[in-house]
Amino acid sequence: MIWGAVAGALVAVLSLGYAQLALPEQPLLSDYALVSGGLVPVVTGMLGLAATCVFLAYGLAVREPARTAATRVLLLAGAAGLMLSAVFPTDPAGVAVKSLAGEIHRWSAAVVFTTLPVAGWMLARARGALPRWNAVRAVAVTSAITLVVYLATHPASFLSPLINGGAYYGVLERALVVAEIVLLVLMAVAALREHRDVPTAVIPSQPPAPESPGPVSPERTEHLAA
Repeated sequence: MIWGAVAGALVAVLSLGYAQLALPEQPLLSDYALVSGGLVPVVTGMLGLAATCVFLAYGLAVREPARTAATRVLLLAGAAGLMLSAVFPTDPAGVAVKSLAGEIHRWSAAVVFTTLPVAGWMLARARGALPRWNAVRAVAVTSAITLVVYLATHPASFLSPLINGGAYYGVLERALVVAEIVLLVLMAVAALREHRDVPTAVIPSQPPAPESPGPVSPERTEHLAA
């Protein structure tokens, strides 16, 4: 199931990468769904990433059901947000009146962007200082910082005009998406390695049976009697 998570992330990268490279440039990745030929790759990418979250949550439930409960809840919340974002398209840029579908898309995307960094941190926080878990922590923190800066630069933020956020908020959104895809892959690989590194139980060997004294010779019997 862990490798299913990696496969879902690969589908997301290929689908969103195709939209980015083959379609007319859009402010945000979700906007590619509104142009001709963009709906399928965008929806496929979102559903692939949702599958990554589900596969990873299932794999953690099988391997560490008690230790990863909070992480699994966050991953499933992220998967639900991705599926809602795929079903309900965003509003076109510059539209004054926001539709219900667009509002659902925005709030579900906010759930995704928020829950995945927290899930990565929750999974790695009690682990040892191994390189794979240090990588998960580092990318989780990077994703959270990128999210904060992205929200500050978004046109809906009052800070955006002060920092000229409209010029680069689309780049930050793409960086955030890439960081969270990488985070999910690192979580899957680290969990798989953790499972392989658990030592197998060693069954103690049975002590050797005492040797039978064997038959006692008549000479030894006479000697003992004497």
